[in-house]
Amino acid sequence: MKNKDLNSKFYIHPEGWKFAFIFFVSSLFMSLVYLPLAYVGYLLTLFTLWFFRNPERKTPKNSNYIISSADGKVCLIDNAIPPQEVQFGTNQMLRICVFMNVFNVHINRSPIEGKIDKVIYKKGSFFNASLDKASEKNERSSMIISNTNGTQLVVVQIAGLIARRILSFVSDNQYLDQGERYGLIRFGSRVDIYMPLNSSINCKVGDKVIAGESVLAILAENQ
Repeated sequence: MKNKDLNSKFYIHPEGWKFAFIFFVSSLFMSLVYLPLAYVGYLLTLFTLWFFRNPERKTPKNSNYIISSADGKVCLIDNAIPPQEVQFGTNQMLRICVFMNVFNVHINRSPIEGKIDKVIYKKGSFFNASLDKASEKNERSSMIISNTNGTQLVVVQIAGLIARRILSFVSDNQYLDQGERYGLIRFGSRVDIYMPLNSSINCKVGDKVIAGESVLAILAENQ
């Protein structure tokens, strides 16, 4: 049974309102004490609302497409073994990594249509998410998702130097549409997608991509 994307009805994601409220109330207080600081607080309030923006996206519906899970820049394309806690064995997969800076939309979306086999959270460090060692050392949340043919992808949300909270909107055995929102990471981070080695790469390092729209790779037929 398909899951309704409950996060789609908010242009500002609900996670952002509490931070905006804190900055706004602090700004009101500072306006009575020191006006220049109040102006900074109001700017932070507006930035917070903008950071948690939750725009609609036009996802190309194709079961062979692997859509970007994050807005940002492709920072790495290689062959790698998924995180140890995923327990995928020692076989390498094709990995495409997208780095999000603080100016990108931070809502993450499903790269394919399918069922979530498992969501695994692991505590870790907070290195710069653009570094390769971030995949192994940083705090992360991994999602294993299978399409209708049984092909599995691993999507890993990785906390960065500033990011201190990974949020997941989904759970095991839930069904996701292609491009559906499934989580977010606060304040700068990275998403790695692991896919079959015979997938055709449709991007290059340095490309700017859009979550829910940009096609990172194409699965081989019947996968």
